[in-house]
Amino acid sequence: MISIKRAAVCAALFLFSPAGAANAQDVTLTSRDGKVEVSGTLSGFDGEFYRLDTEYGELTVDGSGVRCLGPGCPNLEDYVAELRLSGAASMGAVLMPALVEAFAQRDGYSVTRDENGPGLFTLSLTRTEGDKLAARFHFRASNTDEGFADLLADEADIVMALREIRRKERINAREAGLGDLTGANRSRVLALDALVPVVAPGNPLREITPRQLARVLAGKITNWQALGGPDAPIELHLPDSRSGLAQAIENQVMRPIELEIAETVTRHPLPETLAEAITADSFSLGVTNYSERRESQMLVLTGGCGFALSATRRSVKTEDYPLTAPMFLYFPARRLPLIGREFLGFIQGPTAQNVIRRAGFVDQRPEEISIDEQGNRFANAISAAGSETSLEELQRMAATLSPLARLSTTFRFEAGSIRLDAQSRSNVQQLALALEQGQYDTRRLVFVGFSDGDGPATANRDIALRRAEAVRRAVIAAAVTANPERLQLDVDAFGEAMPMACDDSEWGRQVNRRVEVWVR
Repeated sequence: MISIKRAAVCAALFLFSPAGAANAQDVTLTSRDGKVEVSGTLSGFDGEFYRLDTEYGELTVDGSGVRCLGPGCPNLEDYVAELRLSGAASMGAVLMPALVEAFAQRDGYSVTRDENGPGLFTLSLTRTEGDKLAARFHFRASNTDEGFADLLADEADIVMALREIRRKERINAREAGLGDLTGANRSRVLALDALVPVVAPGNPLREITPRQLARVLAGKITNWQALGGPDAPIELHLPDSRSGLAQAIENQVMRPIELEIAETVTRHPLPETLAEAITADSFSLGVTNYSERRESQMLVLTGGCGFALSATRRSVKTEDYPLTAPMFLYFPARRLPLIGREFLGFIQGPTAQNVIRRAGFVDQRPEEISIDEQGNRFANAISAAGSETSLEELQRMAATLSPLARLSTTFRFEAGSIRLDAQSRSNVQQLALALEQGQYDTRRLVFVGFSDGDGPATANRDIALRRAEAVRRAVIAAAVTANPERLQLDVDAFGEAMPMACDDSEWGRQVNRRVEVWVR
């Protein structure tokens, strides 16, 4: 027999998910010709590949080239794929099951649901022809923290998250052999949502600045009079502190002005209970997600320059609304079962985007917005133009963009960085996929850069142009199979000529720094 060291060299050197493994038992894998033998503890089988823990490390072996001996060997004919998903309840309760059911319907499976306890359920997929069980999707709908904890404990294959992975979680995952979860193909934006300040329908307040909101949540503003309302204390409501939504509030609302949320805030384990509490109390204020606002009244975000930003499906999709909250799926550098990989491919397609929209969330399918629907943006550009933005530049912008339509696909950058934010990185993949599918063949796409008004106008325009060129390069690099001869991808920039928000806060400047895509 050849030694196990040689077997390690012969084995395929990539990883897959442990889903589908029986309780870990010792097995022996032997090549068809009997010349190579590998022994170890079977920790995973995905229907195609075995994963073994050996004294020399973890090995992955193609099942088509070996025979498995031992009590832990799976039954290849009756193999059932197992996929475990854990994390945010707002994703696991409605959206993900709806996507699994749509995927099953498309591929000829019937679906049954078994409840296994609070927040625990299993969706079983059975082939319509032959009545054979093909896969089980096991869900644990709790919160984002629990999802990452389950992944690190090898109790989940996919994390449902309402925030980006934290640095400590990233380090722990890498040390556990799960790869870099911030790397390419390790995460995906499934759908879009937003953080919205809400009050009771009878409350007279209709707008608030981001700074006022942060100061209210920090307990610095405690009476409605400070916001133009009656002389009454403000009752605060927020999601559970362990939820990704609450952590997104801390990151996006509190951190920019270095404040912490007051301890007197009433916390809610579920978004629906928060919305109900807000609706029932005229003196309450809270922050929830756009998709779960229910009967509560959303407040418009304003700034000192007079701009107002409302959360709508379109403003969330374009990220014109500043407090967007992408919904993530994270998965480690391990091979999922075939049906799991097919499902992840399905959720990027047009059918899945329709499901996402019907479920009350914001999809990522690019939409074209005609110039006639953007009159307010051009009016704001004229009214907010500073002394450094010439009439000639405004006229050039109008002449350039008037024959075009704006795509809802917009690219923005992390605060203080040239790195695209999470939603924009997903937008690169979405637009690249559309280019590969030929959706924009023979059409002209222009990547248009805009900036905030901090600094000289000429320098801002140069920076905006470089960002537009960088986004164009990223999309071209991602669109591997697109036909470049059928595409016209141009760049332009107008710097601070068309602000979306006030430059008097980091929130406003963040919204203004962007690359838009216009199409003809």
